[in-house]
Amino acid sequence: MSKSTEPTLAVKVGTIAATLAAGWVAQKIIKTIWEKATGKEAPIDLDADDIPIVQAITFAAVTGGAAVMARRLAKQGVVKAVDRRAKKISTV
Repeated sequence: MSKSTEPTLAVKVGTIAATLAAGWVAQKIIKTIWEKATGKEAPIDLDADDIPIVQAITFAAVTGGAAVMARRLAKQGVVKAVDRRAKKISTV
């Protein structure tokens, strides 16, 4: 990112779009891996009485970790892309 501490509008909009896309992909991957690893469908309502507390906590932790990772990687990718684009435009 540029030396300014305030992200540009392009970075903000790009980060939102990339985060939504990365979150959707991460959720699909987690669901698939969960179902293959446990043999059960991924929980939708973690407050449901038929879901054991350990399973609910584990799923919430995995999902939360994946969400943070997806958000951070998406932002880093957008910042790099915007910086590359800005450098390309400034050299023209």
